[in-house]
Amino acid sequence: MSRVPQHVPFELGGAALRDAIIQYATNPIYLDADDWQNHDNPYRRQLRPQILPHLDFDRVPGRENILDYPSLAAQRLLTTIYEADLVFFPKSGLKGKEEDFRAFYSPSNRALGEKIRPALERYAFGFLDDEVETSGKWTKASLDSYLDSLEMNGGDEQSPAERAILGSADPRRAARMWLVQFTADFLSEASPMLRNVLGYYGPTQSEWFKVIIDEYGYGVHDTKHSTLFERTLTSVGLRTDVHRYWQYYLNSSLLLNNYFHYLGKNHEHFFRYVGALFYTESSLVDFCRRADRLLREVFGDSVDTEYFTEHIHIDQHHGRMAREKILDPLIEAHGEGIIPDIVRGIEEYRVLLDVSDGDFSAQISWMDDQPELKKLHGPVYEAIREGRVEAPVAHLVEPFNELSNTHCHEGDELCHIVSGTMRFESGLDSSLILEAGEGVVIKRNRLHGADILSDECVYEIHSVGDYRSCLL
Repeated sequence: MSRVPQHVPFELGGAALRDAIIQYATNPIYLDADDWQNHDNPYRRQLRPQILPHLDFDRVPGRENILDYPSLAAQRLLTTIYEADLVFFPKSGLKGKEEDFRAFYSPSNRALGEKIRPALERYAFGFLDDEVETSGKWTKASLDSYLDSLEMNGGDEQSPAERAILGSADPRRAARMWLVQFTADFLSEASPMLRNVLGYYGPTQSEWFKVIIDEYGYGVHDTKHSTLFERTLTSVGLRTDVHRYWQYYLNSSLLLNNYFHYLGKNHEHFFRYVGALFYTESSLVDFCRRADRLLREVFGDSVDTEYFTEHIHIDQHHGRMAREKILDPLIEAHGEGIIPDIVRGIEEYRVLLDVSDGDFSAQISWMDDQPELKKLHGPVYEAIREGRVEAPVAHLVEPFNELSNTHCHEGDELCHIVSGTMRFESGLDSSLILEAGEGVVIKRNRLHGADILSDECVYEIHSVGDYRSCLL
């Protein structure tokens, strides 16, 4: 009798992981763009492969570091990998983009993505292991008490993101930036959820499918939720082609959207998805009511908010369905042992909402503060020049129209222009023109990029750590 070889689970790390990531991200459709927006091409996503050799995806970051650039890179990679399971076509048709279509959906591209996905998921979501604890004895009665105690609606109290918009120096710009953060999810709404209605597992499967049918407008395209959201975007002057605003997605926006793909793609997390589904469907009612009110306050009667008003009605129903028709029957069928995963899905989603609110609020403040951060260039650069602050410096020379695609830094930095002209981009419709002798303070973890407007631009990036230490 021959000896059965020992099973060795697949795991990728170290140099092999880095090489596989680079192999995936150097697909020509993932290279840097020469425009801030992608024009009706859902297959093009800027992954900045030139930076990936310098990143370590083996070390799982704690919550304090999940908005650093390696995490943004991981979230961009994961979005791209997950969406190879979805069907996208350009609004204007496929003509002229056939090669990009084939490159995105090719067996090679999909296989390379799946190879690196588990390691990237460990890196991207591993911090949640330290954030959420669901140990102890859970029963159906204790779960009911827990669910009844959750403050899911929020009432009329504005979230930090909503307060940031209304308190912004430019509320319309802030609101557009806010809507852009939803496009990665809302334009393909319910796609992660669909991963959980395939297969065979009884009546609960059909109940879950009813939620998805609602999201897809009962087969009527004009009432499909993503169609309603397109009308909202159009009414405030935004375009609706998929990932047009890829370079303006915040790290946390991708993190929140990818979380549902992560749970749906990995069916061992099925019951965590059930918990997250219950919470999101139950908590969206008052959020959508406030969103409707906020958008009308900012844009007036010209804004189309039917996407949000429709959810006020439908999510009251979905919240009840998620609990009574999905969550409760699953516990009855599979026992109380699944309850810790259900609770974990709820608590993890709440953590991610908190992260997202903080990230977006900080970005709006950063965009609003650009004129002041430009003024701070003088005293910060003087502290460096006089030797009061030691800061490593990178010297860069770039030609006309060289686009530094959006990214962020793990500490504060100072951009100083030696010669030439740069457009410094800090968000959608937020930029500075920097001439020789000028510059700007770049805050830690804030999304930004740059475009060279002169024939050549010579500039310096000084890594100051905390810019406030230069002002003492």
